[in-house]
Amino acid sequence: MVIEAWRLSLSAGFVLAAGAVSLGLRLGLEKTLAVASLRTVVQLLAVGYVLSWIFALDSPWLVALLAALMIAAASRAAVQRSARRFAGATTGAFATLAITGVATTLGATTVVIGVEPWWKAQYVVPLLGMVLGNGLTGMSLCLDEITRSLDEGRARVETELALGASKWEAARDPLREAVRRGMIPMINTMMVVGIVSLPGMMTGQILEGADPLLAVRYQIVIMFMLAGATAFGCMLLALVAYARLFDEAHRLRPDRLITR
Repeated sequence: MVIEAWRLSLSAGFVLAAGAVSLGLRLGLEKTLAVASLRTVVQLLAVGYVLSWIFALDSPWLVALLAALMIAAASRAAVQRSARRFAGATTGAFATLAITGVATTLGATTVVIGVEPWWKAQYVVPLLGMVLGNGLTGMSLCLDEITRSLDEGRARVETELALGASKWEAARDPLREAVRRGMIPMINTMMVVGIVSLPGMMTGQILEGADPLLAVRYQIVIMFMLAGATAFGCMLLALVAYARLFDEAHRLRPDRLITR
């Protein structure tokens, strides 16, 4: 079913209702809500026009360029969300997202879904976007946890190193906890999907008239993609942090931490 422009404008009533709540409770969020709503409309319309153009051309070079831009934006967002970071964190996040995002997306399009050609923009772009969106959240939590634990637990780590522990032995528990924290939101989502919430892609397919069971199959593929990408992304970023915050002499380097 096509949503006409005038019907689309009616949806602004929901935002106006949210603004009324803010006014009634004196939350002071009216301006922020208005700006967020305006940005939502402008950004989504811009993306819609760009994707329509890219889908029509269906060029592998345009797909690659758009993927690189998406990965760069996601890596920057992942690092900025953390209260602490280290020199080279954005580059490490970019490399991590590039490896996990591209490998997971192309694995799904070529092996699982069987898209021809494998770089078809209609599949690669939205799937990569979902992987990056979930991956940056997990990686941000992972980065925040590993830098926090090594900063606040500096005395414990340095004591273990002084007593003869290797840098891996001293960092193993913080690394493990960081990866675990990064994976928790994805696991929580998987636990309630289909019961508490219907994911956006599945809902969209159903609203477009697709067979619910077919939509479910696609959603299962996506959830498994996101789980794998998040796990490997958190693990790789934790290892990057480990390599940067410990030196060859098995010393912790808190001077390399940057607090926002």
